Amino acid sequence: MKKKAFKSGFVAIVGRPNVGKSTLMNQVIGQKIAIMSDKPQTTRNKIHGVYTSEDKQVVFLDTPGIHKRQSKLGDYMNQTALNTLGEVEAALFLIDASEGMGGGDRYIAEQLKNVRTPVILVMNKIDKIEPEALLPLIEEYRKLHDFAEIVPVSAKLGSNVSTLLDQIGKYLPEGPQYYPEDQVTDHPEQFVCAELIREKILQMTREEVPHSIAVTIEDMKVQDNGVVYISAVIFVERDSQKGIIIGKQGALLKEVGKRARTDIQNLLGSKIFMDLWVKVKKDWRNQDRVLRDLGFHRDV
Repeated sequence: MKKKAFKSGFVAIVGRPNVGKSTLMNQVIGQKIAIMSDKPQTTRNKIHGVYTSEDKQVVFLDTPGIHKRQSKLGDYMNQTALNTLGEVEAALFLIDASEGMGGGDRYIAEQLKNVRTPVILVMNKIDKIEPEALLPLIEEYRKLHDFAEIVPVSAKLGSNVSTLLDQIGKYLPEGPQYYPEDQVTDHPEQFVCAELIREKILQMTREEVPHSIAVTIEDMKVQDNGVVYISAVIFVERDSQKGIIIGKQGALLKEVGKRARTDIQNLLGSKIFMDLWVKVKKDWRNQDRVLRDLGFHRDV
């Protein structure tokens, strides 16, 4: 019997903020590599997740949520998401089925008309709606775009995710295995560690803080005793935000470190010791030089 040809390729995940893009990719990969929060616009870069099976390898690009820009950082995030569509074999347009169609979905659908990439509509959060409401919603979205496939899923529960992977495989060309089968992301460990720290801050701070923070890993090394030492800097825009992040007698910063340490130890498979520092960079989201220094590079 002839062996099935191996397929590989790149697939972008696009959609409005907070529709579950990171949750879907983490579910597919089987490990947390993209941060999750109930606050919108938490993904800022293209997060690359790698899924490998016996017959295919899919490199997922979890793009920033496309939204109305309010800063140069927002402009960067939108451009990153839209530029990605020309680089991939297929695109997943993820929507929140429990919220119904919104203006943001219509805007993204308009952008999708400008690309030749096959687009699969992924209707997420179907666990939150009645089954009889799904068909009318599908018909409503059909009017927006000529979708290659329409797949309802629950990224949180994993429902129908295997079907989605089968559908994606139809649009992948025959190709090589780009990454070892046990590799789940092509980002350096420092990047994922910084994102996990940022996730904890998003989960623990008030509305005024989340989008004003950035995290960089200044130092990361394995010590003689096998413990991984990490020194990370949390950047904020105002002195008042620095006080919030640190908390009373350092309590909030300590809790951020405690929660992040658990995820990072699971990621690295090693014990870690972590130093966290908080620094102020005034209005960093609107300064091109600072954005570059923090790793935000506009796609050309």
